[in-house]
Amino acid sequence: MRRVLASFAVLTSLAGAALADTYGAIAYSPSTSATGWSYAYDTRGDAETVARRNCDSSANDCRIAIWFRNGCGAVAVGRRGGWGSGWGYDGREAQRQAIGSCNRQTGGCRVIRWQCSGSE
Repeated sequence: MRRVLASFAVLTSLAGAALADTYGAIAYSPSTSATGWSYAYDTRGDAETVARRNCDSSANDCRIAIWFRNGCGAVAVGRRGGWGSGWGYDGREAQRQAIGSCNRQTGGCRVIRWQCSGSE
């Protein structure tokens, strides 16, 4: 019986670790189309700070375009300065959402950056 309880305790602690929230973010500069991103952070604030700092190294008007938890985010740009962002449980869905958001403002949209919260 002790062996069963010990095994259960190990499996429970491993499951908790696997379910830990991870955050990521993408910052975007409308004037230059520069991006900065982050992934695998424990808090939304940390993810946003790092993404903005990475973007700020290339532009001076960076803003957080999207943040995501346990998922993926994407930024798409189109004609005449239009852009959009999107979120999804995988990269494909995030890109689809970003293109849809961008196309509601302008046409000719394409993804310039996508990222998932738990991986590079």
